[in-house]
Order: sequence, then C-alpha cells, then structure tokens
Amino acid sequence: MDAKTYQPKVKEMKKAWHLIDAKGQVLGRLATKVATFLIGKHKADYSAHLDSGDFVVVINASRVELTGKKALQKKYYRHSGYPGGFKEISFEKLFSQKPERVIELAVSGMLPDNRLKKDRMKRLNVFAKEENPYKDRFEGDQNAKD
Repeated sequence: MDAKTYQPKVKEMKKAWHLIDAKGQVLGRLATKVATFLIGKHKADYSAHLDSGDFVVVINASRVELTGKKALQKKYYRHSGYPGGFKEISFEKLFSQKPERVIELAVSGMLPDNRLKKDRMKRLNVFAKEENPYKDRFEGDQNAKD
C-alpha cells in the first residue's frame, strides 16, 4: 500500500466570507476567532505553508468590550525608526478616534509573523458601524454572523 499525503493546490482552494458582529464581544476572544478564519485553520485541508484562509468582515467595532481595567490602562506603542521616534497612545484615545484600528492591531498580533501575514491582513475588513459594502456577499450564506 502506497499512502500519500494530500496537498491542496492553490487553484483548488475556495475563499469563503465570514461576517462577525463585534457588538458585546471581548476584544481578545474576537481576535482569536478572526485570526483562525484568516489563517484557515477551521478548514479540513489546512496547510501551514499555504494561504488557505477566508475573508472576514467585522462590523460594530465601536461596540467591542474589554475586561477589567484594560480600557483605562492599555497602551499601544510604535517607533518610527528615528532617534526619539517612540510614540505611545492610550486605548481610550485610539478607540475614540479609530475603533477599527484596535481590532486590526489585536488580530495582527495573533497572526504568525511570516510572509503570509500581509496577505491575510488584506482579507480583514473592519467597520465601526453596521453598514459595510460587502452585504451582498452574505445573502443566504450560512457563514454570516459567525
């Protein structure tokens, strides 16, 4: 008996669409669910070296929640690469200005740092409100509101 491991071809992979409502959900738990869909680990033909993930649309980003005192204490850091280029912004300020960015940063932190990360993040669409331009993709879809 000659057993062979099945390797899915890129052309064979189908990309589904998932609509996730962030209203009332905890940020970290939401980000892990989104990251799983973007990576494609929920699929039977998952391969770590191939980008087999799906498209994800997150709505109501402005209604996501944090537990404990994180809303008051959490800070986001970045550096421009120049001397003295260290920047810091609090969760409250970033969330009031761009609630979509909070979810994008959380999901980005949950994805592995490899060549596929940029392409996976391109398939993530986050909206602060309920309105989004991808509504027609979910009509009669079983993946809506995962």
